[in-house]
Amino acid sequence: MAAYTTIDDPSAYFKVQLYSGNGTAIGSGGQAITFNDTDTDMQPDLVWVKSRTDNQNHNISDAVRGGTKTLYVNSSYFEETKTEAIASFQSDGFTVGNWEQVNDSGDTFVAWCWKANGQGSSNTDGTINTTYTSANTTSGFSIIKYTGTGSNATIGHGLGAAPKMVIIKKTNTSADWVLGQEGLGGWNYVMNLNSTSARADQSAQFQSTAPSSSVITLGTEGQVNGSGDTFICYAFAEKTGFSKFGTYEGNSSADGPFIFTGFRPAFILLKKYYGTTGGSGGGDNWILVDNKRNTYNIVDKRLYPNADTSEATADFFDFCSNGFKCKTTNGEINENDNFYIYAAFSESPFCTSSGVPNNAR
Repeated sequence: MAAYTTIDDPSAYFKVQLYSGNGTAIGSGGQAITFNDTDTDMQPDLVWVKSRTDNQNHNISDAVRGGTKTLYVNSSYFEETKTEAIASFQSDGFTVGNWEQVNDSGDTFVAWCWKANGQGSSNTDGTINTTYTSANTTSGFSIIKYTGTGSNATIGHGLGAAPKMVIIKKTNTSADWVLGQEGLGGWNYVMNLNSTSARADQSAQFQSTAPSSSVITLGTEGQVNGSGDTFICYAFAEKTGFSKFGTYEGNSSADGPFIFTGFRPAFILLKKYYGTTGGSGGGDNWILVDNKRNTYNIVDKRLYPNADTSEATADFFDFCSNGFKCKTTNGEINENDNFYIYAAFSESPFCTSSGVPNNAR
């Protein structure tokens, strides 16, 4: 059996929340979204919101930039200030104003929320002194704000363990969302969250160098290190029983592959990234599924992070006590001769630190 988790209650660091919009403006108090689980309270530091019922952008706000500073995951567009977006991060939730993309009356929404460590402080581990690094070493999540130099550089992430996945977005001008992950075949390869493209060989972004336990290496490419440009970086280290970042191979069978994570998933983000003989490796959407929009199997409600489209339905997965299993021949998640990258976060570890096993759904 794999090593016991160090996080018995994943909800202390990650939550999925559903809510209905009511259109209340901040001047009238806004709408307070309180996490409705019965587990540990959590003040989020990263909130990703998407309308389920309308064609609206995927919106990301964080405690380092401030809740009114929003970025659109499905777009290369630069950061915008929206005073009626997320007004504040509360001790067990967040407050939204009347901006239609986070609180349109009559729409239903989903929010995926992570805990870092508040606003954080400056970090001098790298050659670039970051403005703020908010790092949670327990859950392996860090938010890093920095200004590019245009020269080869490093930034400190504060996690004390090497990140398995790094997501970077330029905030002052338009640029793609750059994602590096250990499973892509090397840190010369990257993907873009706002694109359907396969992995691309971009050695100038991470200098083909994996992150260390203290720093992330940056190259000279403008989307991650343009001189004088401002950036936000989300870094994730893997934690047993809480998070898993990996790959799997499709087989084009309704009896698809089972992917072991070591926990019952709450959230899965995935994308086809590479094809062997006969496999395209690209052209399909990013897929995002969770345990609140589907409270039982089969998991069939998905959103596309690279598109503003509303929620769609198709049989995709079973969430199991220790991973997830593909249940379709759909090429977006299970095409023969193609490989898929994924990031998963936990609802419940397969086995607690005291040896108590997890139940299936």
